Formats: sequence, C-alpha cells, structure tokens
Amino acid sequence: MTDPAPSLPPLLAAAFAAHPQVDPSSVRYYPDLVSTNDTAARLAASGAPDGSVVIAGHQTAGRGRRGREWYSPKGVGLYLSIILRGRQSPVVTLLAGVAVAEAIRETTGVAVDVKWPNDLVAAPRSANNWRKLAGILTETFPPDAGEGAVVGIGVNVGDTRFPPHLAGTAAALNECVGAPVDRERLCVALLARMTQWRQRVAANGDAEVIDRWRELSPSCNGAPIAWRDGAGTVRRGVTAGIDADGALRVEVDGGTERIVGGDLRWGG
Repeated sequence: MTDPAPSLPPLLAAAFAAHPQVDPSSVRYYPDLVSTNDTAARLAASGAPDGSVVIAGHQTAGRGRRGREWYSPKGVGLYLSIILRGRQSPVVTLLAGVAVAEAIRETTGVAVDVKWPNDLVAAPRSANNWRKLAGILTETFPPDAGEGAVVGIGVNVGDTRFPPHLAGTAAALNECVGAPVDRERLCVALLARMTQWRQRVAANGDAEVIDRWRELSPSCNGAPIAWRDGAGTVRRGVTAGIDADGALRVEVDGGTERIVGGDLRWGG
C-alpha cells in the first residue's frame, strides 16, 4: 500500500506477534476513520494487494447493509475491512460469517450463531433474547480498482451504552462473557480464520464453508420470517436452509422460494 498510516497500537502488535501465522505487514491501523470500507476501497484503487486489511479504532460514519449506520464508538469495537482481489465466490459474505463466528467462539467461548445473510447473534447474560453482536458488509470494488470486493466486519466487543434505537437489539461480547474480552486477540484470530477459509474455498470449492455455515446457523431451518418481494408485497414463510449459491430457501404457499437479498423480519 502507498497510503501512510500510524503504526499498530502496542496491544495489537503484541497480538500479531503471538500469532505468527498472520502477517501484520498487510494491516493498516487508523485511530479514526469515516469508514473502513471506504478507506479499503480507496486503497484497492491505488493498488493495495489482496488480503490487505484496514482497521479503525473509531468510525464516524460506519455503515451496514442498505446504508444503515453501524454504531462505532471509540475503543470498544472491532472495525475492519479486508481487500479481496479477483472474482469472488457468491458465498464470500457467508465465509466471513463463519470466520467471525469461529474466532468469537475460539477466543471467548460465546456460542454465537450466524443469521442469514450477514449478522451474528448471541444471548447476553442480562437478557433472555438473542441480540446482534456483529455484522458484515461486502461491497464490490469501485470501477477503477479492478475486479474484487471489500469485506467489512464490525463486532461489538466492549461495554458501551447503545443508542435507544439499538438498545433492545444489540449487545456486546463483554455482556455475553461477563468479563472483558481481549479485542486484539479476537482481531488476529478473525484474520487467521478468514485466511484459512479462503484457502479452503480456493482449493476445494464452496461446499465445505456452506456446510460449516449451516452448522453455525440454527435459524436457517424452521424459522418463521417475513419479507417484501419485488412488487412490495409482504410475504411470509419458514426458512428451509440455504442452497449452493448461499441463497436462503423459504417454504411458502406450498412451495419453496429462493431469497437472494433484501430485508427480512425474523419471527414472521
């Protein structure tokens, strides 16, 4: 990369040193950014290589799917984006979900589940309902950057007071563990899992990562959902797994349909 950035914070540098399988030379850390995805896209356009990583301590305008805000307070979350060059598998977002879920389980023991297409959820100790811990946003490169995608990942880690519109639906890993979570160790474990799963997909195709995603997603079978179709009509059905391209299968009106995007309401 040609873009200068501050050196890694000491705790993050130590986490990389303890995990030599992950190369910190591909990582750029910024205390504050508008958006890690925006910065990664700009770096991709300037020639940053495959696997380059952008990490921020704080985002002033982090975002999720469909332009929604991703709440990114300073020093308590993990906010990063990964540059993936070349044609990507249609299940790249599911691959990232598997990597994040496995890294969280490995480093914290929290039984986090993935929820189609890009959320990770768990039940905090202080609540009796499942809440969102992490999200993934995959965006294709801008036209001047060639073929590829940026995968953005946000994880709520440390104690924070969520704004009112998120208070009942979001949670942080600290709440689930009941103790502080090592954010830097989680970051390095996540990057290691991403690398491992990308290598498996490159060598063996998508089937293995899809099977693993199914294992980590109880809600992909037998869960009532509602969604709007292309005509704006509200439809209702029950999830029936995912297909080989990562589309969600839904049983509805006596048949099975595929959902490839859009907003879902879980619970019907």
